[in-house]
Amino acid sequence: MQSSQAQAGEILLANFANENPIYALDGVPFLASSYPEARRLYDASKPALEKLLAAQGIKLLFSVPWAPQGIYSKREVNSVGDLRGIKWRAYSPATAKIAELIGAQPVQIQQAELSAAMATGVIESYMSSGSTGYDTKTYEHIKNFYDTQAWIPKNAVLVNLKSFNALDATSQAALLKVAADAETRGWKVAQEKNIEYKRLLTERGMKIHKPSAKLDADMRQVGAIMQADWLKAAGADGAAIVDAYKAKK
Repeated sequence: MQSSQAQAGEILLANFANENPIYALDGVPFLASSYPEARRLYDASKPALEKLLAAQGIKLLFSVPWAPQGIYSKREVNSVGDLRGIKWRAYSPATAKIAELIGAQPVQIQQAELSAAMATGVIESYMSSGSTGYDTKTYEHIKNFYDTQAWIPKNAVLVNLKSFNALDATSQAALLKVAADAETRGWKVAQEKNIEYKRLLTERGMKIHKPSAKLDADMRQVGAIMQADWLKAAGADGAAIVDAYKAKK
């Protein structure tokens, strides 16, 4: 992550997991499975995130969540066993790892190719949000969405720290106030849009399922394995964040 490339910009934090595991925290499955949990996780991780970014010459202005991630599937799914062997879109290390753990057949497909891959049967299932399902017209090919709320990733708006520090105190305060207001508004709108996209999917023939107790338990086992892997990679700093987050539950 190079702050010298631009004065300010918006990124998906999890995309920089190869630089530091802290960036991947909000993509760890089932660590935070609701917006209130995602907010507590963000609050617990923010000091470490700000410190990490500052060391790279970057300042965090604000962060806004995506919609929760669920499972799209041509098959009806009552447990992880129903996903074994299914052709599963793997578009990130996390989704590839999930495929491995549930016994699915991973297929690397980027979003631009997603509609064609579904239409031709190259994939039968994938994990993403309601917005992705609507935008890609997944409902034309896949009719089941399991609202697992597996993780809630976040976009962050960043600014070059040197440029921020060069501002006078009044301008800094004004910018931080605007950023705080945008963050509050963004979290509210994200939740509203999540409900709206699920309604739009339903209107177009998608069945929105609450995961069965068995599927939920199975997927949380997958999440526990991936959480352990993340904690091993993140070390003491990661453990401190997770402990602080769990203490607020």
